[in-house]
Amino acid sequence: MAATGSAVMAAATLTNGLAYLVPMLGARHLTAADLGALATVQALVAIAGVAGAGLQTAVAVHRARHPHTSTARVTLGTAAVTAGILVAAIPLIVTSLHLPVEVVTLLVGMTLPVVLAAGWLGELQGDQRFLRLAVGMGVLAIGRYAGVIGGLALGAGLVGSLLAGLVCSYVALPILRLVAGAGAAGIEAPPAGRRAAGGSTLGLRQVSTASSATLAMLVASYADLILARQLLTPAESGAYSVGTVLTKGALWAPQVVTVLALPRMARLDGRTRRAAWAVVSACGGALVLGAALAGGLAFRLAGGQDYAALGGYAPFFAATGAFYALAFVLINAQIASGARWPSVPLWVAAGGLVFVAVFVAPHTFAGIMWTATTAAAAAALALAVIVRASARRRNPTAGPQPVAPPDLAGRIS
Repeated sequence: MAATGSAVMAAATLTNGLAYLVPMLGARHLTAADLGALATVQALVAIAGVAGAGLQTAVAVHRARHPHTSTARVTLGTAAVTAGILVAAIPLIVTSLHLPVEVVTLLVGMTLPVVLAAGWLGELQGDQRFLRLAVGMGVLAIGRYAGVIGGLALGAGLVGSLLAGLVCSYVALPILRLVAGAGAAGIEAPPAGRRAAGGSTLGLRQVSTASSATLAMLVASYADLILARQLLTPAESGAYSVGTVLTKGALWAPQVVTVLALPRMARLDGRTRRAAWAVVSACGGALVLGAALAGGLAFRLAGGQDYAALGGYAPFFAATGAFYALAFVLINAQIASGARWPSVPLWVAAGGLVFVAVFVAPHTFAGIMWTATTAAAAAALALAVIVRASARRRNPTAGPQPVAPPDLAGRIS
């Protein structure tokens, strides 16, 4: 389990590192106008990539329940729907965001490989071939960003760099297909009596459900940053953005646990669900404690010496991320169990955050911070209650079970 978890974590770190490198190089090689366009394109790709994230989750759950079944049709369908929406939105994107049409066209082209790749990554995840999943994640990350990074470094400009990124994205697809193509022979079937409810056909409804959950997480975790931009002075908003670096770190640090646990949760393995929740809780607690003991250092590392004086706020930003990390694993548990609307508590929490921050809480650094932490805690608590109630409905006669970390790694080929 340690080897597979480390591999997936390394692949996720590579992806995030390359994504951060793009704007860093852009700031050194592009004009201010082109740099703004590049940042906008990255944001749009991230939003459009929600469909890919939802597809990967839905495919992983389906393959865990129904080994060896093909998911090619839903992958192509998701890619087609995503492409259709993006193509239809080209005029609106061009006019509202003041982007050149060739840039938006390249944006559409760069999004499709991400969605197509998500289907194969979901199969690897659902089959519990986690080392291959890590390799696939690395291949996709290099395909998505290497071309853009190379173009920027060589002075190809905005359009030239995006075109290089487009080419590399499609070159990565056959390599990723080879990584995922090794058969899944020997994948264990769900134990008798533990098969999840639902048919053997995966459709766009399941993909949209998982995509909505991913979008809810993005909206909830970024809402306070956007509100700070709107409600605080520029200096306070900048300081708040430094604090949210701690939030994002606490949110995404334990994500590998969910990746490893999802296939077993899809088989209604309550012990895995409890173990995943316990591990994520422990990670969050450790991060909050670390932020409390070294808050000044955390702010200094995130934003520089000028922000070290804000160290007293560090535990609250870390707590916000820790609560959202709990919400994330619980939402995935709901998706794994076949829930129809797993992200509703998170959408409600995001709406409550906006309402309270705008109309109730003081428009101060601390006011927005406390509102965000409360919203995250409420979302995690609501989801915990819902997940527990759902588990009791599925197995009303089961008594308390010990929380022992299971072998989340499964097969590691």
